[in-house]
Amino acid sequence: MPIDPARAVAAPPRSAEISWDRRDVQLYHLGLGAGVPATDPDELRYTLESRLHVLPSFATVAGAGRGIVGGLSTPGVDIDLASVLHGGQSIRLHRPIPVQGSAVSASRIAAVYDKGKAAVLVLRAEASDADGPLWTSESEVFVRGEGGFGGERGPSVRTGPSVRTGSSGEPDMTAEPDKTVERPVREDQALLYRLSGDLNPLHADPAFAARAGFDRPILHGLCSYGMALKAVVDTLLGGEVARVRSYRARFAGTVFPGETLRIRMWAGEGRIGVAVDAVERDGAPVLTHTVVEHL
Repeated sequence: MPIDPARAVAAPPRSAEISWDRRDVQLYHLGLGAGVPATDPDELRYTLESRLHVLPSFATVAGAGRGIVGGLSTPGVDIDLASVLHGGQSIRLHRPIPVQGSAVSASRIAAVYDKGKAAVLVLRAEASDADGPLWTSESEVFVRGEGGFGGERGPSVRTGPSVRTGSSGEPDMTAEPDKTVERPVREDQALLYRLSGDLNPLHADPAFAARAGFDRPILHGLCSYGMALKAVVDTLLGGEVARVRSYRARFAGTVFPGETLRIRMWAGEGRIGVAVDAVERDGAPVLTHTVVEHL
């Protein structure tokens, strides 16, 4: 079997030095659609170096996303990347990400689950600089055709929305959302976003996309992920990126450049529930089980 679960989980972390500067941060923000309107003071916080702050989801591309790449090159993992599907992503911030910095990212396979027709790899990357931990990220990667090896099935994802109960502070996602915004995806957005490190031709080459079963290139899931977080920060967190403590989401469907994302938000106590869908395709789900924890 191309995946040896015991060997993969037992393998020591793979460390890589990563670095970034303001241009990397600005390019990432522009890839999420920041800067419209170009003179809006709120947008200049994402685009102008003298006012720049860093959206926490930048952690997914810092160092060109080497955390995920490092995990997939772990001993015990020998897979065809064409069979890989990014199923979910989470980030926990230990402190705000600096505009310019360098860090060591240590990546490892935290778990391997057997979902029957697929295996799920949980890739964990921990980034630290000279002052200590910066962030911890986890990516859930489905590997089609590699399940059925008799391993643990792993945690199940709740199918229903979170419901406020007592003092738990959970957002009540059965009620009307506290905020709904729509964000257009530009026709060239995938072409710009891919310059932050994910050069998969699925997001740029029509012929490659057709071979993968799509009639045209699709948007990166992590681009939708970043767009949703930006909408939450801008509307419910007063534009203060430092208030975000963690952010998690599951990728439920594809997005095509030129479409519009509808982002619905429900506020709880220190938590915001989020659901994202594609307007032009009758509300086809894009991100589900999405939660922002904040100060």
